[in-house]
Amino acid sequence: MGRTAGGAVTAELPYRIVATDLDGTLLRSDRTFSARTLRTLAAVRAGGARHVVVTGRPVYGTRRLLTQLDYRGLAICGQGAQVYDFDADRLLLTRTLDREVARALVQAISRETGTLALAAVAAEGFLATADFDRRPGADWRLVTEADLWAGPVEKILIRHPGHDDEALVAVAQRICGPALTVAHAGARLVELLPAGISKATGLVYAARRWGLTAADTIAFGDMPNDIPMLDWAGYGVAMANGHRSLRERADETTLTNDEDGVAVVLERLLATGSAPARNEQT
Repeated sequence: MGRTAGGAVTAELPYRIVATDLDGTLLRSDRTFSARTLRTLAAVRAGGARHVVVTGRPVYGTRRLLTQLDYRGLAICGQGAQVYDFDADRLLLTRTLDREVARALVQAISRETGTLALAAVAAEGFLATADFDRRPGADWRLVTEADLWAGPVEKILIRHPGHDDEALVAVAQRICGPALTVAHAGARLVELLPAGISKATGLVYAARRWGLTAADTIAFGDMPNDIPMLDWAGYGVAMANGHRSLRERADETTLTNDEDGVAVVLERLLATGSAPARNEQT
């Protein structure tokens, strides 16, 4: 049995894994979790299901945020490149870029688009070149392009003022092919990742550790980088504020992240105890 946000006893959630993106999905626009979301996730856990965060944020950025959730168990970070065990405080899985391959492909992209603004996620934090427009308040370290490639890199972020996100993704995917994964994670967030990595690969790793499958999973997201996760899950939910391509692939579109869209769906499922039918058009 579970409990609704109001505390009433409910039916059991029909899924054993609740996988949620963070930014634009579980987090509100002010980067906080609503009280309703916190109560609903507590009811999900009380009913025996696992809440799994699946985010593009690296471990160190995710860990700070999840202290608000009293988070337990595994988190999928870095678009699936990292699986972190919060209980044991250790990485179970991590993948970094082949820097020689990535640098050559970045140069090939820039020959077509013009000089790219670059940033990287590395073990020591966020690195950015001077022309990369950094978000105010973010903990970026300014480096030269050569310094960007000096140590292990988890992912590269690319921007160009003459190309919108979709155009830049298309160029990067054509040039990188299977050598790198290209992810569109948010406005002006085009990312280059190790080959074969996606949010789905990280979620599959976690599910297998628990002896669970896609049929046991409901997933929530808002951007194209969430598509592999929603496609894999038994049921995929897009946020109303999400990217059109994701909403077209999802089984359902809920309210926005600022309207507690994740909680709305989970409360309904806790109340009914039955799994909705999957959209066979996805």
